[in-house]
Amino acid sequence: MIEVTQRELMERLEWQERMAKRNMKADPLIVFLHTPLCGTCAAARKMIDIVEHIEQDMNLLSADVNFLPSIVERYQIRSVPALLVVSSNPRSVPQVLYRMGSVQDIITFLRSAKL
Repeated sequence: MIEVTQRELMERLEWQERMAKRNMKADPLIVFLHTPLCGTCAAARKMIDIVEHIEQDMNLLSADVNFLPSIVERYQIRSVPALLVVSSNPRSVPQVLYRMGSVQDIITFLRSAKL
């Protein structure tokens, strides 16, 4: 998982939007949103680490929502931990997973969001 800043994340999101406008296919942007002192976020991170070993073709980013006010507002992030998936498909709506009950729940969400 790669930790990104707000600027880096905004650049990647803008790139996804440009790809969508051109009807070009790109891998979805998957971001694990967290805060450093959140215990549930720490547990979710451990599950996501396992997911990364199982689904090695997925590139996951990580970002601290304390430094992402515009992203939180733009995608209406209600709580952390959260997994945000933004597709380059112009007809697809960004998806957010808040409940990370198990590794299988996360894998199922990511596989469905990747389609």
